[in-house]
Amino acid sequence: MLNLDEKVNFKAKSNDLLAIGEILVDMISTNYDEKPGDTYQRCFGGSPSNIALNANKLGIRSAIASAVGDDGLGVFLKSQLQHTGMSTDCIQTVQAATSMVLLTKSKSTPVPIFYRGADYNLTYTTKLEQQLINSKILHFSCWPISRFPARQTIERAIERAQENGMLICFDPNYHEKLWEAGEDGISYVKSFIAKSDIIKPSEDDAERLFGKDSPERYIEKFLELGAKLVILTMGKDGAMVSNGKTSETFPSLATEVVDTTGAGDAFWSGLYAGIIKGLTIRESVFIGLAASAFKLKFTGAVADLPDLETIGSLYAN
Repeated sequence: MLNLDEKVNFKAKSNDLLAIGEILVDMISTNYDEKPGDTYQRCFGGSPSNIALNANKLGIRSAIASAVGDDGLGVFLKSQLQHTGMSTDCIQTVQAATSMVLLTKSKSTPVPIFYRGADYNLTYTTKLEQQLINSKILHFSCWPISRFPARQTIERAIERAQENGMLICFDPNYHEKLWEAGEDGISYVKSFIAKSDIIKPSEDDAERLFGKDSPERYIEKFLELGAKLVILTMGKDGAMVSNGKTSETFPSLATEVVDTTGAGDAFWSGLYAGIIKGLTIRESVFIGLAASAFKLKFTGAVADLPDLETIGSLYAN
């Protein structure tokens, strides 16, 4: 169990965070209303990739394992990582088109349209395993577990992470359209809850998994599935955190909302930066909320975040 006022202790490793999953292009409309003839802005995207990139900007060593196509969009994504000094050693190039998500710019919850190709063709390789065992935290989401062969890659990665005493974190961002027709994706997603140390669903994620309910009941349902620490993000209402014994609500720090794309990813990044830098879970949740509030002021999933100390001071009382 992770207590809110305790720090997480790690073995010495050469890398802090390994995020495994999708890297893709977000095509975000330039206005808020969906109209014929809209123009779209090409942005770096994919939740685990956003998290790794943001965490790197906050000052922790991060890597992403993913797959892109042998095409212009794949080149664009890798160049974005290289521009920030991040390694692309675990970005596999496969014989499928680079994945893409079409999004309408939104101040609430953006509605995605998925165009999937390369992302779920991620395979477990020696290079990926080496990066994994040299990392402190493993992060993954629902995208890679929704299709083969990426599903097998995640399952194997979790086994190795458990053997190596890593902190395992899961974003249960279930979307029905990610799964093959007729497959019970909800039950499969729920099976990963007990295998993870930290989960961070949004209220929308929780509703897709459990139906309409209150935040308190969502927390209870995740805990009943074996969750060790649940962080339920609630948009303008902040976040509710529980380990089954202690529950606490944290207010939102957002003062301006331009685009909500990637706000949850920014939260994860801030949370990880705090944990790695030796802050308590409680302090790390604050950094997560601060990073999310900063990102909300910009269009796209990745903002030009300052370092950890600066982001914390910007939102300190």
